[in-house]
Order: sequence, then C-alpha cells, then structure tokens
Amino acid sequence: MSGVLTLSPAAAPFPWAAVTIATYTGKATLNFDTAATGVSLDLDGSQLTADDDIVQALAKAGGLSDDSAKTSAYFALAKTLPTVTAIPEITAALDSLDDHLAYRTFLVGHTMTAADWAIWGGLKGSAKMVGLLRNNKHPHLLRWFSHLESLESTQLAIASLSEAKSAKARSNKTAASFALGLQNAKEGEVVTRFPPEPSGYLHIGHAKAAMLNQYFAKMYKGKMIIRFDDTNPSKERTEFEETILEDLALLDIHGDKVTHTSDYFDQLYDYALQIIKSGKAYADDTEQEQMRKERMDGIASKHRDDSVGDNLKHFEEMTKGTEEGIRWCIRAKMSVDNPNKALRDPVIYRCNLLPHHRTGSKWKVYPTYDFACPIVDSHEGVTHALRTNEYRDRNPQYQWMIEALNLRPVHIWDFSRLNFIYTLLSKRKLHWFVDSGIVRGWDDPRFPTVRGIRRRGLTVEALRQFMLAQGPSQAIVSLEWDTIWTLNKKVIDPIAPRFWALFKTNLVPVTIKGGPAQVEVKTLPKHKKNPEVGEKQTVYSSLIFLEQEDALSFDDQEEITLMDWGNAIVRSKSTNDAGIITAIELDLHLEGDFRKTKKKITWLAQPAGANTLVEVTLLDHDYLITKKKLEENDDVKDFVTPVSEFREEAVADANVRALTKGDIMQFERKGYYIFDGVVDGRHEFIHIPDGRAASIASKAGAAASAEGAKESKKAAPAPPAASAVSSAKAGFETPVETKMYKVGKVYGENEVETPVETEMYKMKSVYDP
Repeated sequence: MSGVLTLSPAAAPFPWAAVTIATYTGKATLNFDTAATGVSLDLDGSQLTADDDIVQALAKAGGLSDDSAKTSAYFALAKTLPTVTAIPEITAALDSLDDHLAYRTFLVGHTMTAADWAIWGGLKGSAKMVGLLRNNKHPHLLRWFSHLESLESTQLAIASLSEAKSAKARSNKTAASFALGLQNAKEGEVVTRFPPEPSGYLHIGHAKAAMLNQYFAKMYKGKMIIRFDDTNPSKERTEFEETILEDLALLDIHGDKVTHTSDYFDQLYDYALQIIKSGKAYADDTEQEQMRKERMDGIASKHRDDSVGDNLKHFEEMTKGTEEGIRWCIRAKMSVDNPNKALRDPVIYRCNLLPHHRTGSKWKVYPTYDFACPIVDSHEGVTHALRTNEYRDRNPQYQWMIEALNLRPVHIWDFSRLNFIYTLLSKRKLHWFVDSGIVRGWDDPRFPTVRGIRRRGLTVEALRQFMLAQGPSQAIVSLEWDTIWTLNKKVIDPIAPRFWALFKTNLVPVTIKGGPAQVEVKTLPKHKKNPEVGEKQTVYSSLIFLEQEDALSFDDQEEITLMDWGNAIVRSKSTNDAGIITAIELDLHLEGDFRKTKKKITWLAQPAGANTLVEVTLLDHDYLITKKKLEENDDVKDFVTPVSEFREEAVADANVRALTKGDIMQFERKGYYIFDGVVDGRHEFIHIPDGRAASIASKAGAAASAEGAKESKKAAPAPPAASAVSSAKAGFETPVETKMYKVGKVYGENEVETPVETEMYKMKSVYDP
C-alpha cells in the first residue's frame, strides 16, 4: 500500500532525506502543501511526523537492507549537518565521510540503506557543504553524493520540488510548467540531440537547450548527440564548429557523439525524390515576395498541380545548379489555407551555389532545417526532440514529414526560449555590435554569449542550477538577471580568496604612530571562513595608504579599525585648497574593541624595498541597450547605452600576482572579480555582479552626468548611434549621486495638474518661491 508524504515546498530545513527515499522506494507519493507546518507520512494507517522515523519507515517498506548499529550515529550526524556553518567544522565532517567511503560504495554494508539517504539529505540541505564538496577535495564522498543525486528517483524528487515552488507563479502565468520526466521515456533508451547551426557563437539561450538535453539524457541513462545543422553554406564555417564545441566544453557539456546534417545529404536527397514522386511535393519558381504574399493570403501556387514528371525535371535542373534550376525550389504540398501558416506549403529544398565547408561543390541543392531535422532525428535514433516553443507552430510540420516519409516517430518536447531584460540574443544584432566596434569581440563580458558570461565570472554550476530551476517551461517571459547572479554568488563565495585593492585617485599617505619600526610580513588565510583556500602574505608598516573616500569620512579623534590589524585613532588630517585629504596621522590602538567601531577600513603598506604593489584596472559593465525589451520594429541603434564599460585604476596587494587568468576572487569592500589577464603591464579584473540591485542596475551615463568625475575613471566612448538624454529642468530636486541612466519624464517636462473638484482650502506649495 502506497503512503502519502505531505510537506511544504518552503520547509526549512528541507527534508531531503524523506523526499528522496520516498521516490527511491516508491512507497509514498509526494504531496506539496504550502499550508503544511512540518513533514508527515501517512503509511499503512499510521502517521509519522519525525524525519528519522519517516526515513526508517520508508526504508523498511521499500525492502532496503537492515541497518547496522552504526545507523543511529549516521542519523545523529545527518541532523547536525545543515546547522554547521563554520568552515573548519564542515571540513572535518566532509573529511571523515570521505575517509569512510574511500573503500566503500555505501555507508553501511554493500547496498543502499536509510543511512545513505539520511546523510545525503543532510549534505543536500547545506549550500556551503555542497559548494565545498564540488571543489573535488573529497573525491570519494563526491562520487557517492553524485551517484545518489544522479538516480532517476532523486531527479524526479528535485523536479517535483521545482514544480511545487513554481505552482503559485504559474497561476499568474509567469512561471514554468515543469513536467516530471519525458513522455514514454525508458531508462537506457532515451536519445536527445542538440542541433546548433555552425554560423556563430553559442549564447545563453543555446546554453539552456544544451543543458536540458544533457540533463534528460543523464537522467534516463541515455545518450545525447551534438549535431551541427549545416544546411546553409552561406552562413556556416568550420571555425564556428570548433568554437561551439569549445563553448559546450566551457559549460561542461559533452555529447556521446558529434554528427552533421551534411552526413546525410545523400539520404536527404533520396527522400526529396521520394516525396516528389509520391505527389506530396512540387517545384515552384514563384518569386520570394510573391510567394510570401500568397502564403499569407492562402493563395495556391500556379505550379501546385504540376505533374510529377515536370517536378522531377525541375528538381534535376536544381541539382545541376543551372541558370534555369536556380530559379526553382521544392515545396511540400501540405495546405494552401491552413490557419497555421507554417503548414502552407513550406519550402523544403532550395539552390545554393556556394561551396559547402564540408562537402565542397558536390551539391548545388540543400534541404531546409524543417525538412532535414525530422529525417535525421529519426535516422539517428533520437527519441525526444527538445525544441523551444517558438517552433510550436512548426511541430505539426515536423510530424507531417515523419508520416509522409513513413519514418520512425520522435517525441517533441517544448520549452520556452530564454530571454533576459536589456539583453539581445539575435545573431544579426549581436553582429552589429561587433562590426560597429562597440564591443571588442564575441567574448566581450557585456555579451550574452557563453564566452561572454563565462568571462564575466558566471560559473557553470550557477548556470546549471538556474537552467534546471527553469525546467522545460512554456512561459515566455523576460527574466531579471538578479536570480542567476545571486546563485553565482552562493557558488563562489565559499571558495573565492580575499585580497585588497585601493583606487589610485588621490591615495592618502598615512603615518601610524606605534606601528612597526621595520616592515613586517605575516601569513594570513586567504579566506577567514575557509582555510582550505590557502594563505597569503600581508605586509605591515608604519607607512600605509588609504583611499580618499575613506579618509574624507573620518572625524577628528575617531577610532577606526584597520582590517586584519586592529584599531587606530585619527589624530590629524592635512587638506589642500581643493578639500582633498593629503596626509593623515593615526595612533595605533590595538587594545581597542573592533566591535565598537563603525568603520572597518582596507589599507595597503606603502612600497618599500621588496614590498611592492601591483598596478590593476578594475572593470565594470552596463547593459548594452537602454530598453528592457526591444520590439520587432525597434532599431537597435536608437537604444544603445551611451557608455557601457567603466575602468578604474587601482593598486592591489602583491598576492594577486599569483593569480592565473580566469581565477575568481574578492577585493574586500569592492566585490567579486575575475582575473582577465595582464594588459600593457596592468592586471585587469572584471567585476562579477552579486545579484544585489546596485550591482545589476544600469550605470549608463555616469561619465556624462557626474561633472568633475574622477580623472582616472575612463569610460568607453559612446557610439554615434546613441544620444544622451538632456538634464532635467531646474527646480526643487533631491540631490542623489547615482550611476543610473537618466531618462525623460513620462509626462514631459511641464508640470501635470490633475483637475479635482474640492472644497478644501488651497495652500501654496512650501517650495514655491
């Protein structure tokens, strides 16, 4: 008899052990109830509410092996795992489990037991533990954890939780409709495919398709094919195939095999002959514009009823690429006036005299994607074709081809195209940015390409979590970037080393009374909460630098905290005629309590002898366009952000010299950065957004709107296509320093009065002159 496990999808801590053992044993169905205050299991007429009792009851009902005397100890450990926050304690727990699993497949005995699910659930409930586990420092524990996570039952449990969490949003038509699994899928038999066109670089939208295809292939222990849809010689090049495979590798996506549609050109040609001979396709020489109009108006082509012989004759001319042949194309005879315009006799073969990058000049005719895709899917054994729902109107066309050619059927699975605000995914528009010199290439950190987002510091783990959380959604929405960057922060924060950098503009020299007579170097952890990140060398001196902004904030005789050192008291400040602080004297006060100071300050020892600082450039970026979503008739040139890259010169501690390109770290009090390499002798670091509003808000126009801005703040020049918005009219305004792009008022510059009939006494505004 099957039981029912009832719980809230927002339960904290989430009872992962109970949920996953329920799906693993199949002895309880999941009932997500937002009103539930805890977890309860109704099984065989009894109700259990304690996590341990539920896990053990389901293990017994599922016939899992009898547990040993060690089981109680594992259950006790599982309870504590989600509550441990100190990195040394987490590391100790992971070390112990890793050692135990060095020569074992499971925790107790030789088969799965309740203890395995209890510990797995405890680990899964701690984001920090999962993050540290992914560092490959505990290979035996990671192997065990990944095995349990990869089980179909576990994936279904995770998917069902995603479904429950999105249920409320779906009722508002804004979230995913995640279905638990693929239609008629059988373990070991599922084959998916990712079919990119080798005509450009992969972007974040392609990443969703690739990740979902790999996800379902792994979920059902099947295979995924990477197939290059190379049916258009005008666009495709071999170099794009290489870059696409590199982009997929950056996403940790690897197909079981790589194929090309061009591998099947001979078979596709034979199928074209077959469909013509069967009377289900015809040759047409209608001009493109007229054909488009006839299809829209439901008018049949004058050649629709031509004889099979005539059609074959024209197709032969097309095949030869003659002057007569290139006028013609082949159209499927589906419908003239079907309400679904995708079924109105679509083109399935056309001429192209350009050499193909793989087959050379062998062919002069090429199939369209809509003709080739179902045929190759069927031939390659694809069981489930995942497609974005922009193809939904063409799904009946896909099935028509399958039936017309008597091919093995393929299941189609729709999901929504991934769209983000202020983001372009159109290859044509992205090409324009590259060709116009607004960006420096397809890997520019402002670009939504896989290379661009990875260069900006987005991790594969965060991207994967985000994509799977979306699921095969049907909702067409433009998503905010905050969620994905927040996920990314959770991944990088536990492992990002901490360093210091100070903006160079008006650096303030500081003399510390009571400081060391000679320069001292001390070894400190790179990450105070995670010693495994490593150690760094920190230089202490009685002569240091502080940032101008910090110095301006100090009050006389104020006690401050110098980070990683101790407290100090501000004794004197020197200022020039412009109000800039030129020198400060501090008294070291190590007896002071850092908990009582308001200001914790980063600092750097002044260069002396072997102690040197590193010249760095900190880069920050804005969206490339100023409108959240461009409409079909919008010209991208009218919405280009005037300034979308910002550079700030700074100096950093010498520890950053050990970084390699692509390393992610944190400059304390400034944010997360990814090291982008050395350019003209300067180390360049790209800022990684952390999901907070300030880090993802538009920064456009900052250089133009802030008069007297720092001289070292170098912004990329605005493109000719963009124009700055004029400043607001003079009057009473609350002064605000912001990098937000200034836009005009929706009601214009004139004051808008709302007519109101009232007997209230009219008062003059206190702000009127």
